[in-house]
Amino acid sequence: MLSKRFGRLATGTLAGAMLMAAAACGGSGSGGETTASTAPSADSSSAPAGGALKVGLAFDIGGRGDKSFNDAAYAGLEKAKAELGAEIKELSPASDGSNRGELLTQLADAGYNPIIGVGFAYGEDIKKAAEEYPEIQFAVVDSASNATNVTGLLFAEEQGSYLAGVAAALKAESGHVGFVGGVENDLIKKFQAGFEAGVKSVKSDAKIDVTYLTPDGDFTGFRAPDKGKVAAEKMYQDGAEIVYHASGDSGLGVFQAAAAAKKKAIGVDSDQRQTVKETNLQEVIMTSMLKRVDVGVFEFVKAFQGGAKGGTDVIYDLKVDGVGLSTTGGEIDDIADKIEAAQKDIVDGKITVPTKP
Repeated sequence: MLSKRFGRLATGTLAGAMLMAAAACGGSGSGGETTASTAPSADSSSAPAGGALKVGLAFDIGGRGDKSFNDAAYAGLEKAKAELGAEIKELSPASDGSNRGELLTQLADAGYNPIIGVGFAYGEDIKKAAEEYPEIQFAVVDSASNATNVTGLLFAEEQGSYLAGVAAALKAESGHVGFVGGVENDLIKKFQAGFEAGVKSVKSDAKIDVTYLTPDGDFTGFRAPDKGKVAAEKMYQDGAEIVYHASGDSGLGVFQAAAAAKKKAIGVDSDQRQTVKETNLQEVIMTSMLKRVDVGVFEFVKAFQGGAKGGTDVIYDLKVDGVGLSTTGGEIDDIADKIEAAQKDIVDGKITVPTKP
């Protein structure tokens, strides 16, 4: 069952260093890619010496409490504290994200090593910080490695979104579904592309409404529940039965629209049926596309403790349960066999999921 597969990942049955120690064979700064499932073990002989493990994490806009992307990263940080004895520090950027670089500098000057930037928008700031602090190891979520002391933590969002599309198409009797993206950039388009491909694999004549809340470069689309609600309301009014969102905090508005329309929604990043507090909103979330940022963060810290170095990317895909679907509420239990069949075809290479719409 899907829930069992993700349960295994959540408890760390993938060998700790296996995922992130790909960094140990990098060092070129050229952004070489390694799938988490094939990464070699870290060389413990090169483990950082002296002092306690101090891990710093800089959130994306919205910060802790977004019930999605940032909270998933924080879960990985807390696990590092609990299981690795790490001293942790978290910082949140200004609402416009203009001080991301300053947060990295604060953490570096305070002696934190390693330091993790949550979100692709940290890419350039991480590069600058890595050059200024060559003795510190950095990681950036959703952006490729750009220095010898930077590890890129990447995810196959299109693969998990494909499964979300399969689930939506199987559950939507009319074949009419929708997608709400927070910001119209290449990363979020991966979610759209996978979702559309999954839907079409089940119902080739399906109708898929697509709306982005803000254009590329305007990150307010990830923290605008009012816009998310308006976009989803229009889709439901036009006949969509299920709406999938990849919009951060704005997804709350999608859930509110679903509840008002008495229809369904699909969450993203975390198991949002568990993270959303309102009972009436929990009930509309039939599943969530899990993006295991928590695993990426924890495994990076664990590998660092084991001596791994940066200079490469690690990709979390379906093969290692780095993405997938949640099963809380049991609403997709009746189609689990079809979802698992689609997952197997992707893992086996029979299906190549597009990354662009």
